[in-house]
Amino acid sequence: METILIVGGGAGGLELATQLGHKLGKKKQAQIILVDKNTSHIWKPLLHEVASGSLDTSTDGVAYSAHGAKHYYQFQHGEMIGLNAQSKSVRLAAMFDEEGRVVVPERELAYDTLIMAIGSVSNDFGTPGVAEHCYFLDSPKQADKFHRSLINAFVRVNQADAREYLNIAIVGGGATGVELSAELYHVAALAQRYGLAQINAHRLRISLIEAGPSILPALPKRISNAVRTELVKLGVEVLENTKVAAAVENGFFTAEDKTIRADLMVWAAGVKAPDFIKQLDIFELNRMQQILVTPELQAKGVDDVFVLGDCCGCQQEDGSWVPPRAQSAHQMASLIAANILRRRAGKAMKAYHYKDHGSLVNLSRYSTVGNLMGNLTGNSLFIEGRIARFVYISLYRMHQVAIHGWLKGMLMILVEKINRAVRPKLKLH
Repeated sequence: METILIVGGGAGGLELATQLGHKLGKKKQAQIILVDKNTSHIWKPLLHEVASGSLDTSTDGVAYSAHGAKHYYQFQHGEMIGLNAQSKSVRLAAMFDEEGRVVVPERELAYDTLIMAIGSVSNDFGTPGVAEHCYFLDSPKQADKFHRSLINAFVRVNQADAREYLNIAIVGGGATGVELSAELYHVAALAQRYGLAQINAHRLRISLIEAGPSILPALPKRISNAVRTELVKLGVEVLENTKVAAAVENGFFTAEDKTIRADLMVWAAGVKAPDFIKQLDIFELNRMQQILVTPELQAKGVDDVFVLGDCCGCQQEDGSWVPPRAQSAHQMASLIAANILRRRAGKAMKAYHYKDHGSLVNLSRYSTVGNLMGNLTGNSLFIEGRIARFVYISLYRMHQVAIHGWLKGMLMILVEKINRAVRPKLKLH
């Protein structure tokens, strides 16, 4: 029986495992194995809500083992550290418990077809002090770590003199940095309901630092301008054309020798594929360390390996690269599932063509703005307010339906609404 191994359970990897599980795993035509270093899945665009405490990973996450049992694939908990393309095997690191004892030793998994879907990590560009002093939001574990520090900071400021503020500096004016900035004001307002009476938006000092001339550089100017206006209304200090030269324990130094004081520092500037991909010394890579692929999303020069999501370096006909977005991973997962089935049937595989359906930026409960690409007219439609918020939420709902199916997806949405009505709106632990 053919073994199809998927490394990475992000948006694309989990959707692909689900599709292949139903197409091949259910009928015992292939063994589908999903590998991830985490035990549960959180949609990556929501990690800023995990960091702020608006989303609880213990109740909103999808457990891979339980999901796999219902969707006909196996889950292996582990972190990929090696690949032998000749023998077609992947090496996983040993797993340890909290006391440092080995739970599972280092092991190898054989495959017939491998799909690399390991996502991306933040790129600190070698900036001194960033790794030591900044929080990152690349995984639920990192987001939880920031959240614990945020709650501790709230408690400290709540007990402090009224003239003391909580200074938070966020580097990176992309979607993550922008959405986290707004979400932090929202959770500060919520904190008052749960015993932190002295915490409010006026006790926050948030700086959003962007090295380029504009926040949200990948989006149309009209959207970035609208978002900047909303952030300034909230109280965010938007610092564009500001390059960080170094991070220290209590803030940042800029290239212009300006000091930006901060109690908490978040680095959300730039992405790259994980460093271990380069260390494998197997794949052709671009400057973001993404694996270069053929139009059919197969790794160049390596047999029987497909690539999807943020770690996929797919260059389009116009010379541009497919952006690392959730919609890209979703489209790639669907194409790879189809190509695997076509290849098994002896048919020619199809080429990938990225379809940009637009982008939305959610500023917590305050506003949502974005653009939708008109498939009929070819034009971009600017939307904001409640309509934009509805569309933004719909993107996550589509992901839930993709991994759970329509019936369970709708039930999950119902349960989620019930939970939001009966449990605290802010995670305080």
